[in-house]
Amino acid sequence: MLNKNFQKWLNIQKKENKIQVKVKKLKSLKNWNFNNQLIYHYSRKFFKIIGIEVRSNLEGKNWDQPIIVQNELGILGIIKDKTKEKYLLQAKVEPGNKNKLQLSPTVQATKSNYQRVHGGKSIPFLKFFLSKKKSFISQSEQGYRYLFKFNNNSLIEISKKIKVLKNFYWFSKKDLENLIKKKNILNMDTISVFSSFVKKNKNDYPIQKTHEINKWIKGRDKKYKLKIKIKPLINLKHWKIKPLSIVHKNRKHFSIIGIKINANKREIHEWEQPIIKGKEMGFVGFLMKDFNQTNHYLCRYNKKPGLKKSTLSCSVNTSDLKNFKQNSKLKNFQKKLIKNYFLNKKNDLTNIYDNILSDEGGRFYNCEIRYKALKLKEDMSIKIPENYLWLSQNQMIEMIKRKKIDIEARLLFGCININKIK
Repeated sequence: MLNKNFQKWLNIQKKENKIQVKVKKLKSLKNWNFNNQLIYHYSRKFFKIIGIEVRSNLEGKNWDQPIIVQNELGILGIIKDKTKEKYLLQAKVEPGNKNKLQLSPTVQATKSNYQRVHGGKSIPFLKFFLSKKKSFISQSEQGYRYLFKFNNNSLIEISKKIKVLKNFYWFSKKDLENLIKKKNILNMDTISVFSSFVKKNKNDYPIQKTHEINKWIKGRDKKYKLKIKIKPLINLKHWKIKPLSIVHKNRKHFSIIGIKINANKREIHEWEQPIIKGKEMGFVGFLMKDFNQTNHYLCRYNKKPGLKKSTLSCSVNTSDLKNFKQNSKLKNFQKKLIKNYFLNKKNDLTNIYDNILSDEGGRFYNCEIRYKALKLKEDMSIKIPENYLWLSQNQMIEMIKRKKIDIEARLLFGCININKIK
């Protein structure tokens, strides 16, 4: 149950925060240049969209795709009141959010935003994070849609009282436990911060030691290669570059569209931009199991074109849950897990988490993902392929600190462990 004071505050925020979004031709976006090579902002700030060719012996087939380049570290920061044990979040509208308004971190800003390249208003509470850079954990973003993009995630504790603006609200851990179960309320960046600051368990007995896992990762790093080459948008295979949008020829994968935004409570009230539009509901799934009386997560080795190094991902991840059977890039083991476990209503597993959450609405338009975690019974065994392994609870936390867990797995881990944040 959400408390009445919060519900009243949220209803007020929904009424006061207005946003209008209209789809517009990419070719006619104000302050943006769209040519055969790339899409970029005239200020040379914010982000650009380029084309890449991907060669990989892990994914199977090579492919081309457009991708976002944003070579600046953003700040995702949450303030915690040390005395009251509460976390400060803000109600914020984003053009790509299906439900418009969600709960964002205390500070959610790109470098261009907080340096006010767009000429907008200053960002509240920014000074707390600029003065405590050592509290940052730099984490990667979506490796299939961003090229080498990281954000600084930070959770700082304060003891002194601060003046809170109308669109900010203090949340207890119990509030967060309730909110994480609600569809599209906590935004992706908020969960990203919390996932980076989960407390370790006192007792943790992994089935594999960390040095064995490191050796396992190094072995796969030698075996699997992934290389990218930048190429003009117009030369991308299987993609149609039109004045209106950029789409895959077979209508597979995401597309890129243009939008015009009017918002009354943002740093600036009107702007235009390109944005990535998702095709169908995505899916992220973790299988979990207790070994040695310790919670373990089934993780998968992966290399993505937008990440410089390999990562460990969740058990299952697809951008199109509806058509997962026809996805040639989805390994048979992942298809088996989706069919026999995650979508099988008759399975005898414990449902740990199941909810629909949005991707970040500043760059992704109406992109939703279903996050689900199931726990196997201790007497259940499952044969796993060579690119899978089990990580214990504390090993997951360590790997997150080492930037070895990708964003999809990190977010689901944060959802499951929201009651264990610092």
